[in-house]
Amino acid sequence: MKSRRDQSSGGAATAAPVRPDPVIRIADLTKTYDTGATKVPALRGVSFQIQPGEMVAIVGQSGSGKSTLMNILGCLEVPTAGDYWLDGEYVADLGDGALAKIRNAKIGFVFQSYNLLPRLNALEQVKLPLIYRRARRRSDLAQAALVRVGLGDRMHHTPNRLSGGQQQRVAIARALVTEPEIILADEPTGNLDSSMSLEIMDVISRLNSEQGMTIVLVTHEHEIAARCRRVITLHDGRIASDVRSDAGEC
Repeated sequence: MKSRRDQSSGGAATAAPVRPDPVIRIADLTKTYDTGATKVPALRGVSFQIQPGEMVAIVGQSGSGKSTLMNILGCLEVPTAGDYWLDGEYVADLGDGALAKIRNAKIGFVFQSYNLLPRLNALEQVKLPLIYRRARRRSDLAQAALVRVGLGDRMHHTPNRLSGGQQQRVAIARALVTEPEIILADEPTGNLDSSMSLEIMDVISRLNSEQGMTIVLVTHEHEIAARCRRVITLHDGRIASDVRSDAGEC
């Protein structure tokens, strides 16, 4: 007796499309800080998956666990309990040295503060991660990254000659120059006015929609989160909602 798949294909079985493995998978993640006098829970049983090419906003009030979750996703901290796979590798119980190697190989960070060195121009800033890796063709790769964020004509400008939005673009170029598996952006528009915030979100959205980069951003600004097709809301260390929508741009 033929299966429905056999019957619909005239007898020849057709393989179902294979869904890519999640680039991030966390299960029942818990983080508790021991202050000595008391234990403070920051995350309480958080579970979700993020597929390659997704752009996800993580939102919540101050103290909801956003920063702790971002630190764990970025391999800056380890959970107290629970499981975490990054790009198929189990990382929940790795030591500092192993976590540092994974950060350098697979994660690009963008922070609220741009963390630019005042005496280096944009090209030199973006080359820094490549120097640490002893990569070849550093100038070519850094130039290409700056072009990707729309700063091809500002490569030799130092931070004092760049606007806040342009400085954040340099930081984004520095994050993506090593071709990471994922970009983690922690309040990337927090120091910018509304006009520059939109400018930066345009850059981030294009990296996702046109180049397929996986991006997770933490924000307290609902206007920024609304531009994503998936929004995870944290409350008191738990997931309050995980909403997918076609309303976002990315």
